[in-house]
Amino acid sequence: MNGIQSKLRCLKGDITAMDTDAIVNAANNSLLGGGGVDGAIHRAAGPELLDECRTLGGCPTGEARLTKGYNLRARYVIHTVGPVYSGTEKDALFLESCYVRCLELAVANGIKTLAFPAISCGVYGYPIDEAAAIAVETVRTFLDGHPSIEQVVFVLFSQEYLDHYRNLLGH
Repeated sequence: MNGIQSKLRCLKGDITAMDTDAIVNAANNSLLGGGGVDGAIHRAAGPELLDECRTLGGCPTGEARLTKGYNLRARYVIHTVGPVYSGTEKDALFLESCYVRCLELAVANGIKTLAFPAISCGVYGYPIDEAAAIAVETVRTFLDGHPSIEQVVFVLFSQEYLDHYRNLLGH
């Protein structure tokens, strides 16, 4: 495995249980909780996460915000808002931006290990094959210029999603 490839992993599991410096939340624009990964992270982190999110004033699509992790094993939660899939070119640009903004926040805050869900692939309808390709390529490219990040784990909730990431990562 080359240097970048050794920093990338994927697994099937529960992102709220990850023991990384940060986990990424596939949030909605309000940052005030929702379903799927977002709801699971808010439930696991406890009510303090919602209290902190209320102070942030939301988050535009393609951007990211950092909060504490509260009752999670992760010290931080990086909230990002992926695009609702529409089949247009802007979807890919917004999704790529989500990964880049999360990684930029990680570098700026000394975060060395982080876990990503499959952003926009749940209720936002992004096809897993397209989304996984964007995620893996964007993260690989970013890590090439940012050696301070030691590990990125893609935490997937289904075998189907895991298989897409394994194929892309060569695992």
